[in-house]
Amino acid sequence: MSVTAAEGFMATGLACGVKPSGVPDLAVIFTWAPVPAAAVFTTSTTAAPVIEMGRQALSDGRLQAVVVVSGCANAVAGAAGAAAAERVVKKAADLLGIDEANVLLSTTGPIGKLLPVLEVYEGLELAFPALGDGSDDAKAAASGILTTDTVIKEAVVEGEGYVVGGMAKGSGMVRPDMATMLAYLTTDAVVHPEVLRSSLREAVDPTFNSLNIDGCQSTNDTVVVMASGESGIEPDPESFTAVLTEACRRLALQMMRDAEGASRVVTLRIVGATDDAAAREIGKAVADSARVRTSFYKEDPNWGRLAAAAGVSGHDVSPFHIGVRYGQTTMAWHGIPMAHSVEGVSKQMVGDFSIEMRVGLGLGKATILTCDMTPEYAILDGGMRV
Repeated sequence: MSVTAAEGFMATGLACGVKPSGVPDLAVIFTWAPVPAAAVFTTSTTAAPVIEMGRQALSDGRLQAVVVVSGCANAVAGAAGAAAAERVVKKAADLLGIDEANVLLSTTGPIGKLLPVLEVYEGLELAFPALGDGSDDAKAAASGILTTDTVIKEAVVEGEGYVVGGMAKGSGMVRPDMATMLAYLTTDAVVHPEVLRSSLREAVDPTFNSLNIDGCQSTNDTVVVMASGESGIEPDPESFTAVLTEACRRLALQMMRDAEGASRVVTLRIVGATDDAAAREIGKAVADSARVRTSFYKEDPNWGRLAAAAGVSGHDVSPFHIGVRYGQTTMAWHGIPMAHSVEGVSKQMVGDFSIEMRVGLGLGKATILTCDMTPEYAILDGGMRV
């Protein structure tokens, strides 16, 4: 169970014909009245029309329905793409009998393809009568948002008297900035819109914003959270943020484990940066490097590649303080190579492994989740996808 674990939410998912394969390509989350909501979106300047529409929908901090269409990003589709998205939102609102200002639409799939409105219309007409609050309904919704994913991604975390549930999609084109791929979270806690906004931003940075699968940011990235208040419990902001962050962390890890063409998850810890933001950017720069990530695949502990990538991150990285540790083996300390067994370190890289990299004497730190780059990635990469 995921988005229906919180009281007050219903969901469903089904196939409406957007994907030629006939697999599920539509999902809906609904609640009986507008509830506090918040979201973060991609910062891409080629964002799909649904991104600006989503910002407008959340201008009052409330939502009542989320509609997700997979199989078509409807991005870089000109004025026709914007008009198609607006027509789908209006249709959803009319069918539900609610204000279209309270409907948020997400789209995901190939870029440059126009949203097939008639197919989505037919799907919406079938979806709304099928809405339910059971675990199967949640799984159907989680299936309806997938594109290149191989498994659904769900999480539920219990707070003190309330729950946070979530679903997400993403396995490729992942290097988020203020959001990632698609993720939808619900809670039955009593949380005001301003607290939701603050908590979501805090939760996103160490989780979704710390993912780097292939160095490619999407045009449609969206993370949404809605709070029904059905539990009657109003947690303090700090504890709620912790629960929300854990839900996001679990979803982010599932995304990384489903990364396209990857064979292992690499946890990259950056320490010693000027601040946490700098540490995160340095970590992303390291994970962006194809040479770094192919070394992970080859089980080659070539720490010089990490140092080189960190040095062009745009942030201060001191060659006199660089330290690198693969697993439990220190490869370099204060810029000086340390004696080690290459064979022994390579054995630690066979499955999932971690690297800690010191870049200076500052207090900034960050953890980036990334993966290796295998030959399979090139085979799987079909071009324009979200």
